[in-house]
Amino acid sequence: MKTKKQDYSHLSPKQPIGIFDSGVGGLTVAKEIKRLLPNEDLIYFGDTKHLPYGEKSKEAIIGYSTKISNFLLEQNCKAIVIACNTATANALQEVMESVAGKVPVIDVINPVAEKVAYEIHNNVGVIATKATVNSGLYKKSIRKHNKFIKVDELATPLLVPAIEEGFKNHPITHSIIYNYLSNAKLKNIETLILGCTHYPLLIDEIKQYYGNRVRVIDSPNIVANHLTIILDKYHLLNDNNPKPTYKFYLSDITKNFEKISKKFFGKSIDLEHKVL
Repeated sequence: MKTKKQDYSHLSPKQPIGIFDSGVGGLTVAKEIKRLLPNEDLIYFGDTKHLPYGEKSKEAIIGYSTKISNFLLEQNCKAIVIACNTATANALQEVMESVAGKVPVIDVINPVAEKVAYEIHNNVGVIATKATVNSGLYKKSIRKHNKFIKVDELATPLLVPAIEEGFKNHPITHSIIYNYLSNAKLKNIETLILGCTHYPLLIDEIKQYYGNRVRVIDSPNIVANHLTIILDKYHLLNDNNPKPTYKFYLSDITKNFEKISKKFFGKSIDLEHKVL
């Protein structure tokens, strides 16, 4: 059965890129997109009212994700980046059906899984939310490309609330990281995938735990590169936009989001409260 060839000729390079996550985590992806694609307008939706997604049912995650995707379509976005591993693991198919081929949809699991599968990795660990680990999508995606890689996944549910509460570089977070990473499941890993877009906010602390023993994968960079390739393929890269705009919609405005978004995007950001 032939897959239908995608046609995005109705889209313009001048349209913004839509990005969404349950909270601040997706900002790690948005920041990398901003760095690699400095001429692009970005629209970000942080569903802070419903975080953490990792503790929600699959049905709830599908509901949130499809509503946000349709909102980003209404905002005239030319691509949608699901900057949330939990939403990818539980709602990717439903988001794609909801979007109905109108724009490219980029997720945060498959580009990372493919890259890891084709590089030299034997024992891979994944830390993620409960919902992502329960889906088994990282293991399935990696082993689809390379069945010889051993993949161990560990749910680390306390990290997202710790980050959302602003406990970065804090004894509480150091203790949580130590307890999770010393788990027997991760004992023999050579590579660690941070299977939640919140976790790169703790990458220095995670690397500090391992020293040089384990390679920690920079997922936001891989996802931003994949987005660049997709936009280029369909002639949707914006090469001429000296003053790009960055708009942020939040279902609940939090101080930690304000702090991190200002750090990543500058002091003149536009935060708008939006409940879907």
